[in-house]
Amino acid sequence: MTINVLVVDDSALMRKVVSDILTEDPEMKVVATARNGQEAVEKVEKFRPDVVTLDVEMPVLDGLHALGYIMSECPTPVVMLTAIDSRSAETTLNAFEYGAVDFIQKPSGNISLNIADIAKEIRIKVKMASKVDLKKLGFMEEHVKRSRENEGKKVRPTQRKQAIKKNRHHANGKIIAIASSTGGPRALEQVIPKLPGNLKVPVVIVQHMPAGFTASLAQRLDGQSQITVTEAKDGDVLHAGHAYLAPGNYHMEIVSREKGGVFHEVIKLNQNPKEQGVRPCANILFKSLVPIYGSNIVTAVLTGMGTDGADGVEDIKKAGGKAIAEDERSCVVYGMPKAIVQRDLADSIVPLEKVSIEILRMLE
Repeated sequence: MTINVLVVDDSALMRKVVSDILTEDPEMKVVATARNGQEAVEKVEKFRPDVVTLDVEMPVLDGLHALGYIMSECPTPVVMLTAIDSRSAETTLNAFEYGAVDFIQKPSGNISLNIADIAKEIRIKVKMASKVDLKKLGFMEEHVKRSRENEGKKVRPTQRKQAIKKNRHHANGKIIAIASSTGGPRALEQVIPKLPGNLKVPVVIVQHMPAGFTASLAQRLDGQSQITVTEAKDGDVLHAGHAYLAPGNYHMEIVSREKGGVFHEVIKLNQNPKEQGVRPCANILFKSLVPIYGSNIVTAVLTGMGTDGADGVEDIKKAGGKAIAEDERSCVVYGMPKAIVQRDLADSIVPLEKVSIEILRMLE
């Protein structure tokens, strides 16, 4: 079956580049292109494509507003194309709330030198998007409702930080470890804000995203949550009631360090080669936890493409830890949790809205 794609970008060069990449695959056909968001809306209605690749920054009507129209008038799987800067990172996260399936980082500098690096990613993500059940994406109305609910629950950041200082974490305690990929930003927004402000353990998270986007995601989660959420930095000491998000393009490990006779768990970042095609890699994080925490690890593997996390969860299980897999019914892409379930590693399989409840139950 041929996947029909609409390519939207204000750059004629990028429209041609993306179109050429897609049509190199015999399973895909570019049925039309558009120069701005207004044309995109019109051509989605006219051609009814299976997938839209949508630029973020465009004249007449930008990508975010075009996405809103598309998802409300003619719901279609959309993959956003975006450059890296603070504004586009925030817009990309908003796009997830409006119903975008995934995003692709535009090549920087000389396009001809960088395009080969993302050609495979474009084809894979467009194919994946064509298979997504749009009902699982959680559109704008749900986001607005959830944001309002979270607003009433928020604790002032200064209050959160004061509480954290009273609950410093040390070796041999418990820890929560979470992994997610495609659909993950939305999924994390339904898990992290539901954790209580008096959480007595730290949280470490791997979300597959490029550099430049994880800081915005951490800031957004922090604003919605009772616990503190930050992008992890090398040398950070783990504190209870604090979630650390692995920065894009860095693997994150946890090591134990002694200072003055007291052990502290510390974050170590590195740019070692990608594993399973990703950096950060959940397997690396999970495996680093086992020597320190042993059976005191509670891990949750959420929506995502691929199998990252499964090998690490297997090590955690051997050490006596617990594992939660998101149920297929709520996953945008049932890849990473599926790998956990197929290897019989999941202690619990629950839909996304129950993941935080299950995490807290396993901590008891």
